[in-house]
Amino acid sequence: MEKIKSLADLKKKQKALKAKIDLRERANDPESHVQVKVSMSTCGIASGAKHTMDVLIEEFQQRQIDAIVTQTGCMGYCFAEPTIEITKPGEEPIVFGYVNKEKAIEIVERYVQKGELVEGIIPKNYQSIEK
Repeated sequence: MEKIKSLADLKKKQKALKAKIDLRERANDPESHVQVKVSMSTCGIASGAKHTMDVLIEEFQQRQIDAIVTQTGCMGYCFAEPTIEITKPGEEPIVFGYVNKEKAIEIVERYVQKGELVEGIIPKNYQSIEK
């Protein structure tokens, strides 16, 4: 953790934290943004979901992608933690498993920015009752 030695350091830290909070809480019109839910259940946290969430937030900021990053409870995929669900505007959500730092960066770069599917998708194994 970096030490704060001056008012300028404090303001810099404040600005960085405010940007992270803004990225996570941009919810006025969520359907028009990329939405990312990070499973932060006990098994997710133990598997590194907090670090995965931090990496995702940083990547969206650096690439200037308008996204909402939030945490959620158990998604039921404990075997594949850390797991994330990404919903792009107008598309069905996709769940990715085993999302470490490298996989998170790849997902942002290839899936979110370029629309390419990447390894690690957990198949949808259910259908809606309403058809």
